[in-house]
Amino acid sequence: MRFVLASASPARLATLRSAGVAPEVIVSHVDEPAATAEAEKRYGPLEPAGVALVLARAKCEDVAGRDDADDALVLGCDSVLEFEGAAYGKPSDAADAISRWQRMRGKSGVLHSGHWLIDTRAEGTGATFGVTASTVVHFADIDDEEVEAYVATGEPLHVAGAFTVDGLGGPFVTSIEGDFHNVVGVSLPALRELLQEIDVPWHSIRQGASSTA
Repeated sequence: MRFVLASASPARLATLRSAGVAPEVIVSHVDEPAATAEAEKRYGPLEPAGVALVLARAKCEDVAGRDDADDALVLGCDSVLEFEGAAYGKPSDAADAISRWQRMRGKSGVLHSGHWLIDTRAEGTGATFGVTASTVVHFADIDDEEVEAYVATGEPLHVAGAFTVDGLGGPFVTSIEGDFHNVVGVSLPALRELLQEIDVPWHSIRQGASSTA
């Protein structure tokens, strides 16, 4: 069984691999601002959780429509941080990342990861559906020197919300409420439940990946 990850995120790939799944990676080429704007034009203003799901679906559909994703289960993911009512993806630059951390420190946000699954298998269901998983994240009250040193590593510029929980940003996350892997970018329990909806047991993608790795 082919399992395709429609994401360039090394953290998502590492998370799946740590759970025994070795997906094929096919990177999507979605214009995220355009996809969000189109969805808001059709459905009205989106909540942050909705933004994550819309973008996950757009990425998944982009990859699933290609010839090299035929006869596969295709997973698209996207993450946004909800903080003080707004949705935040990757910072635009270092100054933006510093500004965000100066506002987030000592406070909490909600990391939403959208998951969209499309079944393109020849004998599959043809299903296309998704879910958003959400985890509360509590940030340490770090000072300006720590903020600037962290942003100088470059890591916050490449991740939603300008932080990681599994990397250099880990010391600045005091606790979470919910699924740890969801903060990394892909909720393994949510993915398992999506697979169950189309009668694909988790161990089938794990064993299948191991036999072809």
